Amino acid sequence: MTGNIRVDWGRGDIAALFDLPFLDLLHEAQTIHRRHHAPNEVQLSTLLSIKTGGCPEDCGYCSQSAFAKSGLKAEKLIDVDAVLAAAAEAKAGGSGRFCMGAAWREPKDRDMDALCTMVSGVKAMGLETCMTLGMLSDDQASRLAGAGLDYYNHNLDSSPEYYAEVITTRTWQERLDTLERVRASGMSVCCGGIVGMGESREDRVGFLHALATLPAHPESVPINALVPIKGTALGDRLIEERNTKIDDIEFVRTVAVARITMPRSIVRLSAGRESMSESTQALCFLAGANSIFTGDKLLTTGNAGAGADARLFEKLGLAPTTSEEPARVAAE
Repeated sequence: MTGNIRVDWGRGDIAALFDLPFLDLLHEAQTIHRRHHAPNEVQLSTLLSIKTGGCPEDCGYCSQSAFAKSGLKAEKLIDVDAVLAAAAEAKAGGSGRFCMGAAWREPKDRDMDALCTMVSGVKAMGLETCMTLGMLSDDQASRLAGAGLDYYNHNLDSSPEYYAEVITTRTWQERLDTLERVRASGMSVCCGGIVGMGESREDRVGFLHALATLPAHPESVPINALVPIKGTALGDRLIEERNTKIDDIEFVRTVAVARITMPRSIVRLSAGRESMSESTQALCFLAGANSIFTGDKLLTTGNAGAGADARLFEKLGLAPTTSEEPARVAAE
């Protein structure tokens, strides 16, 4: 336990949650959600690619990998002023968090000054800041924290057993090492993964078990549904198998189990949402999701768009919140 939050989940416990009748699972997830979060608030976040393409990692889902044949060209780190302009636009559109992603195995020390300037500039606008740059050294984590970076994203992607089916150029332990450096620096952790990559339910159990048994739960847990991209290893395989989308009910189950096992975490609907029906998204919110990426684009893939999100929020009676703190309920 950390405080009164359980961190000793067994895989059998999590498998039993997945096996619950669907309505019972949603009831449990919503009950826990209301205990820790405002029930009708969803955080809006914006994601910007600050360095696109040419990544030396071989992640099978990613069009930015140098191993992919997606036609995406490698670009340089974009200018600080362009990042700040995008952040200002995101804030004007209602986002409370601005996330910056770079297609790197790890940042070079020569880029740290620019990265820290981006962080401090976005932070000065009153936005929460998040970056995903690959692996970090202790010094790099410390510098980002000193610049005011609130969150660092580094996903586990899948279960330990399925991980090698997704990526071979970075080990599972290297991911855990980066998470430890982020924690030690004082930054909050954003860590989740992707479902619908051809994994089994047992792998989804293992993925959530890995997150829910970390020494402290990630403050943010993005749950992505794979967007199969032609030219990527996983995308081509799943397209060929005509297995291009995880079952909607299974996806909602995954969100609900994430909410139950990590009750205080912000659970974010991330990639794949643009292909979900309004009904599926509504079930995800009922299951405890309380954050989305808004806008027309994520790093390189499409997104639902701010107009569609506003219409859905109006239908559901949801309101955006500009930071995580107002969305929390003082349960203790």
